Amino acid sequence: MGERYAVRNLRLCTKDCLCLYVCPTGATDTEDSIIDKKKCIGCGECAKVCPSSAISMMPKKLPPQQKKENSVTEALGILMQSKCQAEEIASEFPDALSRAIEKSCRLMGEDISRESGYMLPQSKNTKEFLESIKDYPDIPRKIVEELLSSLQFHE
Repeated sequence: MGERYAVRNLRLCTKDCLCLYVCPTGATDTEDSIIDKKKCIGCGECAKVCPSSAISMMPKKLPPQQKKENSVTEALGILMQSKCQAEEIASEFPDALSRAIEKSCRLMGEDISRESGYMLPQSKNTKEFLESIKDYPDIPRKIVEELLSSLQFHE
C-alpha cells in the first residue's frame, strides 16, 4: 500500500462524506477538507466510495519529466506566441471583455505549457523553457522575464 496517497479535489467534492466512514486511519477527517497525507496509508477505499470522484490516488514519487524534442518546443513556442500576442492586444483596451480575453489567453498559454509537460511547478524544465522562448520574435519579453523573476525554481 504505502506507495500512493489520497488527494481531494475540492471543486468536485459534494460533501457526501462517505470517505469519513471507510477510511481506516481517519486521514479524511479534517476540518479543512484536505486529506492528511501523513495518516493516509494509500488503501484507496475513500476514492472507491466517493460519489463525486473528488478523491484520487497519487503516487508518492512522480516519474521524471520527459525530454522534449525540438519540434515539440518549436510548436509550443508558436502556440505560446499566439496567446501572448492576443493577451498583449487585449491589454490595450479598458473594457471588461478585453480584460476577460487577456486573462483567458494567459490561462490558455499556461495550460498549453503545463499540458506539454513544461509547467510542472517551479521545475527545472519550466525555467529552461522560459529562458529558451524569451528571445522568440513577438513574444512579450516582459511577461517571460516577470515569470522568471517571480517563480522560485527547484533545481
